[in-house]
Amino acid sequence: MTEGAIRIDKWLWYARFFKSRTLATRLVSEGHVRVNRERVTKSHGAVRPGDVLTFPQGREIRVVKVLDCGERRGPATEAQALYEDLEPVGQIPADRDAMVVPAVVAERERGAGRPTKAQRRAMDSFCERAEGF
Repeated sequence: MTEGAIRIDKWLWYARFFKSRTLATRLVSEGHVRVNRERVTKSHGAVRPGDVLTFPQGREIRVVKVLDCGERRGPATEAQALYEDLEPVGQIPADRDAMVVPAVVAERERGAGRPTKAQRRAMDSFCERAEGF
């Protein structure tokens, strides 16, 4: 590996984006990480200061710029110094609320007791039809 570079999986772990290096390796090997807009599938690929990484984290897509390679997995304050977040924090797109679909729940009267097998099947089919909506 060249000077001033570090493995992608190791950097993602150092920067505390993932709890374990194994999770970071899996994400990279499945092809979910992009370095400078190019998909990377090898966890031993190198990142350098100035590279821009794009990867999913939970329900979010993270876009970060590598500022430093780091030497260890330190505390959160040290990890935050390794990158610059290119997505503004606290600004939620207006259409994000429209994307959220409320969960459909089959309700019963309070105190009606435990549902029978037929009632459970009816509730399950109701929920399945509602999910396909």
